[in-house]
Amino acid sequence: MRSLYVCLLFLIFSIHANSQSILLKGRIKDTGGQTVPFASVYEKGTTRGTSANSEGEYQLKLSAGKHTLIFKAIGYKLESKDLDLSAVQTLDIVLTPAIYELNDVVVNAFSEDPAYEVIKNAIRTRKRHLTEPDQYTADVYIKGLQKLLSAPKKFLGRNIDDIGKQMGLDSNRKGILYLSESESKISFLQPDKLKEEMISSKVSGSNRSFSFNRASDIKINFYENQLDLEGLSNRPFISPIAENALFYYKYRLLGTSIENGEMVNKIELIPRRNADPVFRGLIYILEDSWRIHSADLYITKEANINLVDTLNIRQEFIPVNSKVWMPSSVRYDFTGGLLGFRFAGYYIALFKNYNLNPSLKKKEFTEVLKITREVNKKDSTYWKQARPIPLTVEEQIDYTKKEVLAAKRESKTYLDSLDKVSNKLKPFRLLVGSGYNPRNRFKKEYFRFGSLVNSVFYNTVEGFGLNYQASYSKQIDSLTNKFLSLSGKVRYGWSSEKLYGSFSGTLPLERSRISFNIGTDVVDLNNNATIVQLGNSINSLFYERNLLKLYESKFLNFSFAKPFGSVQTSLTASWSNRQSLQNSSNYTIRDLERRAFTSNNPLLPGVDLPLFPNNQAFKLGFRATYAFSNDYATYPAGKFYRPSKYPQLGINYAKGIRGIFGSDVDYDLVSFDLTKSDIKLGLLGKSSFWIGAGKFLNAKRIYFTDYKHFKGNRTLAYTPAVNNFLYLDYYNFSTSDQYFDAHIEHNFSGFMTNKVPLLRKLKLSEIAGFNYLSTPALNNYSEVYFGLQFLNMRVLYGMSYADGKKVDKGFRIAVNF
Repeated sequence: MRSLYVCLLFLIFSIHANSQSILLKGRIKDTGGQTVPFASVYEKGTTRGTSANSEGEYQLKLSAGKHTLIFKAIGYKLESKDLDLSAVQTLDIVLTPAIYELNDVVVNAFSEDPAYEVIKNAIRTRKRHLTEPDQYTADVYIKGLQKLLSAPKKFLGRNIDDIGKQMGLDSNRKGILYLSESESKISFLQPDKLKEEMISSKVSGSNRSFSFNRASDIKINFYENQLDLEGLSNRPFISPIAENALFYYKYRLLGTSIENGEMVNKIELIPRRNADPVFRGLIYILEDSWRIHSADLYITKEANINLVDTLNIRQEFIPVNSKVWMPSSVRYDFTGGLLGFRFAGYYIALFKNYNLNPSLKKKEFTEVLKITREVNKKDSTYWKQARPIPLTVEEQIDYTKKEVLAAKRESKTYLDSLDKVSNKLKPFRLLVGSGYNPRNRFKKEYFRFGSLVNSVFYNTVEGFGLNYQASYSKQIDSLTNKFLSLSGKVRYGWSSEKLYGSFSGTLPLERSRISFNIGTDVVDLNNNATIVQLGNSINSLFYERNLLKLYESKFLNFSFAKPFGSVQTSLTASWSNRQSLQNSSNYTIRDLERRAFTSNNPLLPGVDLPLFPNNQAFKLGFRATYAFSNDYATYPAGKFYRPSKYPQLGINYAKGIRGIFGSDVDYDLVSFDLTKSDIKLGLLGKSSFWIGAGKFLNAKRIYFTDYKHFKGNRTLAYTPAVNNFLYLDYYNFSTSDQYFDAHIEHNFSGFMTNKVPLLRKLKLSEIAGFNYLSTPALNNYSEVYFGLQFLNMRVLYGMSYADGKKVDKGFRIAVNF
């Protein structure tokens, strides 16, 4: 019996020992002794593997026993090694450059390069490879690193050396800015359902942050006709095997090679036009199946990309079974510079443990992303075991150094020392700059006092005045980024000799928000507030145009906002006492002979009569929006519904109730709006539109302030918005009946300017748009405009028409911060 017991123990021990992972590690070099960075290492016949780091070092955990490992990198001959592991082992590998031969191929000026036949076959089979497999799951490890290569000593008056020390840079202002790792599990179902669950996350220098790495962001598929590189380019890029690729690329066969018994074609991509949104580099295509074996492509500034000078994309595929190949790794390398700063970095994603038959259902993809609070709680022991790509010495130092800095940055002593410096009152900033903004970082409290100059205004109702604001906010939850906010305002006009004051606040709850506003103020008759204080002051003082029309309001407002699934709702209740105001000043710096100030009554500009009698109003309002999407992402901050491919529908109801709290109003307004932004039209750019319509079902007792107002504009400068008009009067076409307005704008994303050599470098986008309004008083009003946009600045020229007759034209300029 004892011998049987011993045998059982030995058997259990043997099974346990054989099931334990054994570490295999080493370095991968080429025949010249140079390291091969990010070479792939995986077990033959599986999708389990890893990648070397930037210094050619790799590590892989395997069970004890016999294994066949594959070592490969783009441009090198595949290396296979048979191993029998029983203990930790070091295995260094030398990769030989792959030899691609042009056997029996003669290319002359009158014959087509043989690469074209390969590419044409790849284009013909593109859709088949795009739709295989029907579904899959996989594990993904992503690592991102961004480094500062150089920086000026000072920038915008700030000492970069001091900022660099806080960020962990060296004395030369160089070092790692961002280092992060994450693990995710992804699920995919044809044609476009993708779900990602983040398993772990680590960010150097922060114990509370979550990695920016997303498998969905780094995923790239050259079987698609066009590839969107959001943020890097205004235009999508054409795949080398797109349906229309032959119009954009030339191809040259550099040779063929045999790998695992299959022929690989090495093809060079040559843009037909340098400014087109195309890739350069090499693509490797398998003979017969015509699928992508690997790709080593890059984009330069010639393609008008933003932020970076060069972006290199490397992708490798491995066979999951005899019919399906899937990506084993994707790597983005980039360099760039801006305003004296030079940076570089990379992101790499490793895909492993593919399952092509996971029995996924469409309903499982309602939650497209899941990141829980526990994701960033994994300790260094976990990462030491889980990390597939070994850290370089520089990365190890960065983690260690910034862990100390992170603890220091969260200490009260350190935060108080920062506040002591930044909280010093600077009179010049308080007078004419950004104001005075003291804070207590340890308590997460922030104060803001506006600058005095920015608070000064002039209008003909109050004369010169001061509209001064101060606010307080406190972060009550760092993970959900929720803030308690309070603000106060005082307003005084020296000509009207009236003082006003108000107080407002916002309290975030678990899944909702409560806001209030109480006090007295001078308010724009148009509740869209389309005329900014500074713009009206300039027009009044220098051009004798008092565009802004005002009234006095004593008010108490409450609002409550709460989502119900993907439907966003808000409920408002307000009481106000409204009083008409009249001009009290006619001062102007430039007194123009042919122009005079108008009255404060926009409907009777030549007569200074009250627009409406004093009245009280109690109103209720309700708004609900639905984006026709049930897909959502779960973050530690909560659930957020994703934009859908359909427009967002908004429904509004406003009710003025007579008799409550002395209210004089009695009306009902029902309206709806339909809007959609960034409708992608490929190389032709993207469009946005907004459609609105409404009707007063009842207007028994209504005043001008309760009318439906529109976002008009009568100045050279304007603020862009999808439902803005460029030439419409602010007040004359407000309505108490019914209305319909529509707006559409298209951004051609450089489709035309990219073809002009001198304009190409400016990275301009062409803008064209159309606005329309119909009310009983204005049957058919329309605007057409066109212009150019650079970053957030745009210059437009347009014309407006009423019932087919031109009524206005001119330029409009916008700077949108």
